[in-house]
Amino acid sequence: MVIAATDPPVPGTRERLVRTMTGALARRGLHGIGLTELLSRAGAPKGVLYHHFPGGKTELAVEAVRTAAARVVADLDALAEADGDPAAALRAWFGTALDRLESSGFERGCPLGTVALESTPDDVTMRTALAEGFAAVRDRLTTLLWRAGAAPDRAAGLAAMIVATYEGALMQARVAGSAAPMRQACDTLLRLVDEELGTAHERIARARTTRGAGADGDGSPAP
Repeated sequence: MVIAATDPPVPGTRERLVRTMTGALARRGLHGIGLTELLSRAGAPKGVLYHHFPGGKTELAVEAVRTAAARVVADLDALAEADGDPAAALRAWFGTALDRLESSGFERGCPLGTVALESTPDDVTMRTALAEGFAAVRDRLTTLLWRAGAAPDRAAGLAAMIVATYEGALMQARVAGSAAPMRQACDTLLRLVDEELGTAHERIARARTTRGAGADGDGSPAP
């Protein structure tokens, strides 16, 4: 039975606005693109923008930040499920970001990082969205590392380091127009992750051996 191919659904206006804003944030930041250009790229009239986002450009940007953070979390989940190895998933995550950066001529950064750098204390709603987004990514990384054997406090610390390294390395590669800073940071970070998880696995194995030594040969606990 031959099933006719169908075209993917055309994104609605709201989705186009969010997608366009996300791309603009990644490349030019919140203040790097005007409202007229943004609406033209999204193919949306101004009235539709305010229908979906009464707060205008800022509210749209906040939604783009939240959407971008949710996408990162979903990507990490998909990579972890596909690879089964946190280090491999992290390498793929860094690699995808680097591929996007290189293919954009070193223009495309991380929407969260780009906006965070230009935000001020007066941008309360935006900074709240950014903080929540970064926290969601750290929490997901913490869970992945904990499931791989890292102790909870060590997993949380590594997760914070991973996000900081990802953002810092991406920024350095972007301004340098070179993949070298990100590749070097990624390789060093993944060695630390491998060492941490290896130590965790050794600790678990020793604990199991110790428990087993307290049993008789027939498996009964020693008196």
